[in-house]
Amino acid sequence: QVRLVESGGGSVQAGESLRLSCEVSRSLGMKYCMGWLRQVQGKEREGVASISSGDSRYYGEFVRGRFTVSKDDAATTVVLRMNNLKPEDTAMYYCAAGFGRCGLRERDFNAWGQGTQVTVSS
Repeated sequence: QVRLVESGGGSVQAGESLRLSCEVSRSLGMKYCMGWLRQVQGKEREGVASISSGDSRYYGEFVRGRFTVSKDDAATTVVLRMNNLKPEDTAMYYCAAGFGRCGLRERDFNAWGQGTQVTVSS
């Protein structure tokens, strides 16, 4: 079973940056999707960014060039760099891994981390 552990969340001011990291406990094989989704309490989880085994990248429309997702060659770490953060980016951010189609939907992922909180104040 894959275990995902996030780190790097915190509280920042609007306009500042954060780097979220996710460590994966084992190899995901040849075809996989690694991503980040976020959730505000009382709302549905939404896709932030994902990267496939073939290095295709997907971003939520609200990202608009502010975030970058990357992974290491061994696919044991996935990083989300977030620049120019806004108060509306405040949410719990979850790392996720999937073994099929790569995208930004919850059903694209099979394993989840516990989440890391990001809070952006104005």
